[in-house]
Amino acid sequence: MLFYFPLSVELSVSCDNLLDMDMLSKSDPLCVLFVCNSGSQWSEIGRTERIMNCLSPKFSKTFVIDYYFEMVQKLKFDVYDIDSDNCSLRDADFLGQMECTLGQIVSSSKLIKPLMMRDNRPAGKGTITICAEERTDNRVVAFDVAARKLDKKDFFGKSDPFLEFYKQTETGWQLAHRTEVVKNNLNPVWKPFRISLQLLCGGDVEKSIKVDCYDYNNSGSHDFIGSFQTTLCQIHCAMKTEHNTKMLNAEFECINGKKKQNKKGYKNSGVIMIKQCKIVKDYTFLDYIMGGCQLNFTIAIDFTGSNGDPRSPRSLHYINPQGYNEYLAAIWAVGSVIQDYDSDKMFPAFGFGAQIPPTWQVSHEFPINFNPSNPFCAGIEGVVYAYQQCLPQVKLYGPTNFSPIINHVAQFGHQALQQHTASQYFVLLIITDGVITDMDQTRSAIINASRLPMSIIIVGVGGADFSAMEFLDGDDGILRSATGEAAMRDIVQFVPFRQFQNAGTAALAQSVLAELPDQVTSFFNLFGLKPPSEPNPS
Repeated sequence: MLFYFPLSVELSVSCDNLLDMDMLSKSDPLCVLFVCNSGSQWSEIGRTERIMNCLSPKFSKTFVIDYYFEMVQKLKFDVYDIDSDNCSLRDADFLGQMECTLGQIVSSSKLIKPLMMRDNRPAGKGTITICAEERTDNRVVAFDVAARKLDKKDFFGKSDPFLEFYKQTETGWQLAHRTEVVKNNLNPVWKPFRISLQLLCGGDVEKSIKVDCYDYNNSGSHDFIGSFQTTLCQIHCAMKTEHNTKMLNAEFECINGKKKQNKKGYKNSGVIMIKQCKIVKDYTFLDYIMGGCQLNFTIAIDFTGSNGDPRSPRSLHYINPQGYNEYLAAIWAVGSVIQDYDSDKMFPAFGFGAQIPPTWQVSHEFPINFNPSNPFCAGIEGVVYAYQQCLPQVKLYGPTNFSPIINHVAQFGHQALQQHTASQYFVLLIITDGVITDMDQTRSAIINASRLPMSIIIVGVGGADFSAMEFLDGDDGILRSATGEAAMRDIVQFVPFRQFQNAGTAALAQSVLAELPDQVTSFFNLFGLKPPSEPNPS
């Protein structure tokens, strides 16, 4: 039998001449990528970072997509001016969109198209450029970088430095990575980061790399501090151990050409220190699954009173004669996909927000089979059966608290992390109709879970206001607790069920699970955890 593996394509995005939607500054653009699934429904598969005060942004975050020659893969790139810190699209100004197929991008390598408004009017003079490169190398370069004695650029402070890494191409330098900004510091230490080896140098360790250092300004006109060029080979040579004991830093003078030309005795504008530059394999989702990683699927169902009396046809819990309601549809759609990755097909299923027998106390973490010592249901069919049996036995109540069930699953994630293996990953599916009443505790629980092998999927049923769910779905990765503690990574995916009522359960499952493979691989790669066993290439 012939097995066909799709090509993996990496897409880089930039824009020019975007509409200026801000009164006293420029637009703060962000690009969202959607794919059209089998039900003709657009599903978000990723977002770039937001770039402040910039009408011609070059986004450093790329999109990696599997390319199938035999399929028409419709893509849509939406560009927004983001005004809120949580990067919500609800309050964002629309700057334009471009629809195309992945085949069009791949065949041209560099696709430049005008941006259009939703009514097909031109979005001013705005254009979007998509560059495609086949991802043939899954190695990445792990960097740990600092600097010392950078030039002072701010009149009332020091400098707010950040770095940009560029790849040399036939048409010039192409942005490969942008670090975060370190505020008010001439001796910054940036967070460790990874860059695809192919994106950085095309897999050629002798190919030139350019590193620019800037002082960040809120206006978007960043002050150039200095630059240097090197290769990975040169960096590794500079980092050779001293007397076979201590690894040296690779140090490069940051040179500002204009200052060097105009200032006598100019030495440099600071020194960039590369403390680590290590080429490692970036394992894929397939590597982990084929290598023995198990996805552990837990279901949590909202039994609060806002759902309505289950005996009433107007209730979200009402099971019609065809045996259907939105809760059951969500369980079937997501569970039928994810159960293939769980070897024993035994799923713990819990309810929250109901009064339960025999004491009729409100519980936010009760097994729907009423067996606390064994909350597992046999397959998705078992979950459906337990749900149907549970409904007549509980009293729907409230409030809508998420944190107890999140913390419950997080306990198992913590135990798995202590084993220092990539053998277990936990997925919590929460199906709910209402507004969260323990938001601060839920945010803290999610931030704690972001450090664990765990993801959270929220499916909203009914027609309630789900803005709080969208807030938790921090696609820009900056969900913070009430005390300001930041999430390590984005682990929440929220999907409103009613967007998919006419598209079918397959479309719902595709949208709900779109981010999960990347969340699994990013966690294990971040902690340097290899698959339990290396997959056999044959």
